[in-house]
Amino acid sequence: MDELKKDDTFVEAEVSGVDSINGSDEISIKKGTKADRLGMWRMGKVQELRRNFRFVSIYSFTMILMTSWEWVLSTSTIGLINGGTAGVIWMFLLCWIMMIFIYTSMAEMGSMAPTSGGQYHWVSEFSPRKYQRFLSYAIGWMCVLGWQTGAAVSAFIAGTQIQGLIALNMPDYSFAAWHGTLLTIAVAAFNLGFNVFLAKKLPLIESIVLVIHICGFFAVLIVLWVMGPIADAHETFTNFNNGGGWSSAGVATLVGLIGSLMPVAGGDCAVHMSEEVRDASKILPRAMIWTILTNGIMGFIMIITFAFTLGNLDDALASPTRQPFLHVFYTATKSRAGATIMGSLVIFMFLFCNVTTTATSSRQIYAFARDKGLPFHRWFAHVSPKYEVPFNALTFSFIISSLLSLINLGSPIALNSIGSLGTAAGMASYMVSIGCVTLRRIRGQPLLPSKFSLGRWGLPINILSLIFLVVLFIWSFFPPVPNPTPDLMNWAALMFGSTMVFSVLYFYLYGRHQYDGPVAYVRKLE
Repeated sequence: MDELKKDDTFVEAEVSGVDSINGSDEISIKKGTKADRLGMWRMGKVQELRRNFRFVSIYSFTMILMTSWEWVLSTSTIGLINGGTAGVIWMFLLCWIMMIFIYTSMAEMGSMAPTSGGQYHWVSEFSPRKYQRFLSYAIGWMCVLGWQTGAAVSAFIAGTQIQGLIALNMPDYSFAAWHGTLLTIAVAAFNLGFNVFLAKKLPLIESIVLVIHICGFFAVLIVLWVMGPIADAHETFTNFNNGGGWSSAGVATLVGLIGSLMPVAGGDCAVHMSEEVRDASKILPRAMIWTILTNGIMGFIMIITFAFTLGNLDDALASPTRQPFLHVFYTATKSRAGATIMGSLVIFMFLFCNVTTTATSSRQIYAFARDKGLPFHRWFAHVSPKYEVPFNALTFSFIISSLLSLINLGSPIALNSIGSLGTAAGMASYMVSIGCVTLRRIRGQPLLPSKFSLGRWGLPINILSLIFLVVLFIWSFFPPVPNPTPDLMNWAALMFGSTMVFSVLYFYLYGRHQYDGPVAYVRKLE
């Protein structure tokens, strides 16, 4: 590497790292294992967060953020309109299999460089030298954008599901946009408080909620199969729908692809919590891979179950609850109390999905600010000595989620576009980081040592991941119908482009004078 740029943070990291190399193999909640300390020293970072996550707790964290079977119930409407029952089943299977390749690729990078920065850090280390600073800067913005919009959307979904539950039990309830907005802000406020005051208990609580996640899956599954109407198998697996009016059912199914992606998205959250995981280089890959495997199995079983017990699609979409899965619960149980219990379980899981998404978003903001990638970076990178969490980043995440929820007052479709924006931003960060590693493999350049390596399978897995990511990125910008009116337009492309333009302008006007990229602080291990 070029001569290291030394500031107070790096000097402190260097001293800490030297102590780690010369010190004992002691494991502590503050500093982690010797491998953790050595990794932080190599990357020029100071350990500020508590390493209180182990395998079970970080596995629980990623499982709860992904919540595949719960997301399947909430987002399957997208695929049912454009794709039908066959579309949602087969597109989910495709997304699940391909995301296994994608997360395996990212797990390897996480083992090489376990840092809260994640993708933008990897881009900085693995991209060609002359492009590393700008590329890592742009991807840093994409990561912040993706996770922040994810936090807003998951809070919005939980808030509007509460509205649906109210409508289920109060037939004369009149939906009002401001109700949904206030409930969204309430969910975001709950998660802010949880991530501040209960942060030290988060690993234990996540492990408990994982049990609820698994037990709830079997409870809902059994009720739907035993009490729900069962459709014809041939029709369920072969009936493709073109409700959006596209040129063919095949095109419509691809438009609905995003609805099948959401339940298996967000598996990189463990990476952004890596500075709070003990023995991160070993634990992270295991947690990421086991999460996509187990959540994917539950999601696939649930989407088949939901498709079989859906009943009439038009009736489900026209439900006064505005939540088709609540209609399906009520149709199966023929009881408001029974449907309320099942619906409350889904909402409970979405509350904790938002807890984990907010935590991940704040760590991404904290890490990027620590590398001087954001305006007011010192404020964003501050870690509260009392709570040992990036309090300012958490507060900012709450404010942005609250502001984005105001869009619902004008059009809920616009907020859906923000969900597509988050998907596009996340896929872009995956593409570039995996692309950099792929290029190094093609050129025969060495990669960093790691406890998890793809070996000779690395290049084909990376290439398959890139191909599918390009497909996802393109289709994330499509509207639900061809020739849409402004209220049905997917504005994600405009918002994505605007964010990129802003980040480029900010980089050349100001950012390039202070942002060097993580690689500037990396020290070679002899």
